[in-house]
Amino acid sequence: MPRPAHLECTRCHEHYPADRPQTVCPKDGGVLYARYDLAAIKQTFTPASILPLAPTMWRYDAVLPEAPPATLGEGFTPLLRSREFPNVFIKDEGLNPTGSFKARGLSVAVTMARHFGLKKLVIPSAGNAASALAAYAAAAGIEAHIFMPKDVPLANRVECDYYGAHVTLVDGLISDCARKIAELKEKPDWSRDGWFDVSTTKEPYRVEGKKTMGYEVAEQLGWKLPEGIIYPTGGGVGLLGMWKAFDEMEQLGFIGSERPYMISVQSAGCAPVVKAWDEGRDSIEMWSNASTLAAGLRVPKPYADYLILDILKQSGGLALAVTDSEILDAARHWAKVEGIFAAPEGAASLTAYRKLLASEFFTPDDTVVLFNTGSGLKYLDVLDTHDVGRAPTPASRAIGGIIGPY
Repeated sequence: MPRPAHLECTRCHEHYPADRPQTVCPKDGGVLYARYDLAAIKQTFTPASILPLAPTMWRYDAVLPEAPPATLGEGFTPLLRSREFPNVFIKDEGLNPTGSFKARGLSVAVTMARHFGLKKLVIPSAGNAASALAAYAAAAGIEAHIFMPKDVPLANRVECDYYGAHVTLVDGLISDCARKIAELKEKPDWSRDGWFDVSTTKEPYRVEGKKTMGYEVAEQLGWKLPEGIIYPTGGGVGLLGMWKAFDEMEQLGFIGSERPYMISVQSAGCAPVVKAWDEGRDSIEMWSNASTLAAGLRVPKPYADYLILDILKQSGGLALAVTDSEILDAARHWAKVEGIFAAPEGAASLTAYRKLLASEFFTPDDTVVLFNTGSGLKYLDVLDTHDVGRAPTPASRAIGGIIGPY
């Protein structure tokens, strides 16, 4: 049987064929998940069978779409034991191609776009998804069309230009970029010219790439799951993917029924998941006047809101917000103590852990995985502008042609 066997709507559970491009459920707009014949796959796919495979996310290709991968070596990032907290591990996604976890999802999405013969991929992005799409589209020989806010980190904009992507800068947020793409879809040449939208959770395969983080955490912990996972949440694809991975691994016999507490951390300047969670809602309202230096967390309303909130509830987890000043403090602390130069989004997970440890939600004996979703090198302009704790820039000196110490 080909992989995946079919696609399933996460709302109405209607099945759709997996042999053609799909977006969301045409009946109710639900997010589509790729489903596999796990009973057949488990006959040959075992923890032992994975051991000799290459250390990329494609070592789990038995539970990924069956197509030649568009790969730049993504995945199998290190799970680093914290030097400060003995039972805390840091999953450093900043070591992926293009410097963030977005490489995983876009690798699989572009793989399937090439498989289906799509010619032009379009995405709204707060930054890192844009550069990931641009890179993988370049590697696959597909056009990338990117709509991003004017104030994205400089690195993302420069990357997209160098990868040859077509970039449109928008005065607004990622939600405004999405509206621009919605207008583009109304044009008659959208389908005729092979355009396809790879927005977060608007197609089924970015989740498939992100789910490999769940497989990796389990494998790197000896096929055991931690007590908790703290995940910086913008669109929430990683939460969806890991939760899906845990279900698959149980059916494959890799793990039991245990699940970690899933913790969603957001910026106080854009915390729609936290607000909905605190109010006991099962859907999310659009966040007004979103503002945070953590560009990846500036998502006013994630499309998969109902899935994110359900995962938090099922896992016994929660959502919490941290301030930008706390994020900056955590980023500097991680750099000094752990030697990890984290993206602001990733640093938010350290602040969340500190708060949950202080409130005794977690004890020091609990094994907890914190996700650093990207490299701080992607945010040099942002950190330089906002971090008042940085060392002062040295004054320039006129040294003529002298070379050497002075």
